[in-house]
Amino acid sequence: MTAGDRLPENANPSLPDPAEIAQQIESIYRQESRRVLATLIRFLRDVDLAEDALQEAFAAAAKTWPQEGVPRNPRAWLVSAGRFRAVDALRKRQRFEHVRDDVVRRQNELAMAQTQLSDEDIEDDRLRLIFTCCHPAIAPAAQVALTLREVCGLTTDEIASAFLAAPATIAQRIVRARSRIRDAGIPYRVPEADERPERLQSVLSVIYLVYSEGYAASAGQTLTRTELTTEAIRLGRLVVELMPDPEAIGLLALMLLQESRRQARTTADGDLILLDEQDRSLWDQDLIREGTLLVAEVMSAGHIGGYSIQAALAAQHAIAATPQETDWGRIVVLYDSLLASSPSPVVELNRAVAVAMRDGPAAGLDLITELQHRGELQEFHLLHAAQADLLRRDGKTEAARDAYLRALALARQEPERRFLRKRIDGLSEQSREKIPE
Repeated sequence: MTAGDRLPENANPSLPDPAEIAQQIESIYRQESRRVLATLIRFLRDVDLAEDALQEAFAAAAKTWPQEGVPRNPRAWLVSAGRFRAVDALRKRQRFEHVRDDVVRRQNELAMAQTQLSDEDIEDDRLRLIFTCCHPAIAPAAQVALTLREVCGLTTDEIASAFLAAPATIAQRIVRARSRIRDAGIPYRVPEADERPERLQSVLSVIYLVYSEGYAASAGQTLTRTELTTEAIRLGRLVVELMPDPEAIGLLALMLLQESRRQARTTADGDLILLDEQDRSLWDQDLIREGTLLVAEVMSAGHIGGYSIQAALAAQHAIAATPQETDWGRIVVLYDSLLASSPSPVVELNRAVAVAMRDGPAAGLDLITELQHRGELQEFHLLHAAQADLLRRDGKTEAARDAYLRALALARQEPERRFLRKRIDGLSEQSREKIPE
């Protein structure tokens, strides 16, 4: 008996033509496949078996639905179809392998599972899957790859392209992560309350890493990778929907506010446009409104973490109608708070730039010089680019040129390299040297 035979009561009595059914199946796959997969992983506790069951379920739908119609609850139908096929796979495994206790146990559990599932159950499964992919026992690089594959549904080639890695490398990371989940017995669950803050931070870190790589790619020919920012925001919304923690809300606000400027960040040719030179009429006001409302919600919640402070910083830029109206004093205060909660030399660098905007380039240069004396960020091209810009504004042309050349030598992203070359060209037409390629 097939899954379709078991669920005839769900069929729609009015049958559209096969072409329309095929379109519906394709649409349902895009919208529901990752939810269905998450629930199958919960039942099977085996990612590979769940992936196979998912494909079998959609194959069954393509065969059954043109005759019986699309079920009223296609998501539950697909979960049940995948579950039935997993039972068959486990039975075949028993025939060709020695009978093992775990195979028998899983087969019995599946046979007793409910056929119909509530939407709430399946949504909870998505959150469980995110926490499983981001378990601290899995290497950070593998967490990102596994999350994009299992939660977002990106292919191995798409993930490899986004992170400029070889597909074989990404595939190996995913395989190792799956094996780690299986061999270490990593539980498929949302952590208990006492574990949640630390574990949630890992999830948020992975989401923001995905977003950051899409917002400002670490290398390559393009500045942004829309497919990554889109997936990261979708994950952020999911986490907030299912676990509205203040820091999760802060991260979502931060991503929305940064994303609001995406259309204005590059020219039609893909060249970089700095914040104070952007056409602010291109900023997405809907994203700004949503992001600033979330910032207000988080800032009134009491406990304010690093993502929330960064979101508040982004909001200060978003609400300024012109660069001149930016409240740099408030921004410096927010950076002080961010340094207290999440100290890092990169935050210090950003604060130095904000101080320069408030007090003048010389004040910012003093702070950057302190960073350099500590030997930090020497291989970070943005430190040298920031120093060069402040030196340029302070009238120190030759020193600015040297700093720009150092930034150019370290930069790996082609739009940034083109921007730096233009800055160097603009410093001195008379003494211009050949710019390295």
